[in-house]
Amino acid sequence: MATVENFTAWVHDFARTIAEHSEQLTDLDRAIGDGDHGSNMTRGTARCAQLTDEQTFTGPGDYLKKVGMTLVSTVGGASGPLYGTFFLRMATSLTEVDDVGPEQLGTALEAGVEGILTRGRAERGDATMYDALAPALESYRQAVADGADLAGALAAAAKAAAEGRDATTDMVARKGRASYLGDRSRGHLDPGAASATLLLESAARTLA
Repeated sequence: MATVENFTAWVHDFARTIAEHSEQLTDLDRAIGDGDHGSNMTRGTARCAQLTDEQTFTGPGDYLKKVGMTLVSTVGGASGPLYGTFFLRMATSLTEVDDVGPEQLGTALEAGVEGILTRGRAERGDATMYDALAPALESYRQAVADGADLAGALAAAAKAAAEGRDATTDMVARKGRASYLGDRSRGHLDPGAASATLLLESAARTLA
């Protein structure tokens, strides 16, 4: 079971991981976009990591709601609304839930990914963060159906996310600034898929 302490550990670990990969994310974004994904995500996640120093939270839903609102207000470009919506939708799913099991987390992750879809209107193969998140969610669901615990399901999700991330290299971007490049976007790893994979790898380290 994951408690609010696990979710705060997740956000703290994600912030640290994003900071460590900030230059890499920026380089990926510079090749096909504005070149600010790393710096924007570092700023926003660092602010989220400070939240527990400023107030206490009653449960995972309460905490994730604040994380989502913080990301919306501090991360520039498209990433702020997308990641913010992800956490806000997760928060709604986990309202008044203190101990989160595999099924409940799966429902929350599904709500978060659906929020990203509503915001970004992406499809599989568009070379976006959804190309990492969609297979991750599918693998998570299958692992839970097969009887996996939280750790096993999250490990499966993180592995699938990494495979989905890598697959974006062979795609032609159809969303965002990268889509302006047309066929020239092929051969570049999508930065959003890269950061989304870091998010799920961090979850696998901290939520179980």
